[in-house]
Amino acid sequence: MKAICVYCGSASGILPAYAAGARQLAANLVKQQLGLVYGGGNVGLMGIIADEVMRLGGNVTGIIPKALMDKEVGHRGLSELHIVKNMHERKAMMAELSDGFIAMPGGIGTLEELFEVMTWAQLGFHDKPIGLLNVEGFYDGLLQFLKNTQQQGFLRPAHLELLYSSSNPAELLQHFATYQPVHIRKWVDKPDL
Repeated sequence: MKAICVYCGSASGILPAYAAGARQLAANLVKQQLGLVYGGGNVGLMGIIADEVMRLGGNVTGIIPKALMDKEVGHRGLSELHIVKNMHERKAMMAELSDGFIAMPGGIGTLEELFEVMTWAQLGFHDKPIGLLNVEGFYDGLLQFLKNTQQQGFLRPAHLELLYSSSNPAELLQHFATYQPVHIRKWVDKPDL
């Protein structure tokens, strides 16, 4: 593994623990010599984790659409900053440059990115690890929802296993280091659950 994609909020949230979690994840990435790939912003948790990785001497690659760069939310102090045409190009490049994906607390955009990489894994488009940094139980409700989705027959148990959750950044990255891809039967083999 060389780089981890982190999805997180363009806001900092109401709890100081969210920013602390971003800094802890940054420290663990640098300690394990893993680069950060993220959305290229300088605001919220995005800015906090990027600034901390840079402060600690790590490598940060940001990918941001031109429209957001033009609104002056792009981070100009990164190792690399790619300015792309749109969100589709942004997400594709983030996925291509990353060896795993972590979602920290965030809003609708963070959830959309998380579910997209989960869907890609479910369909066999990649076999990279996916995790939640579940700071202060932020994702407990989502995990319960996904469990209910599986119980109601809309998500296979193997697909639920694609997502690993921990409140500890070191534990999350240790899981990534020892990750073995979940073997999923192609959905076309058996369309029913």
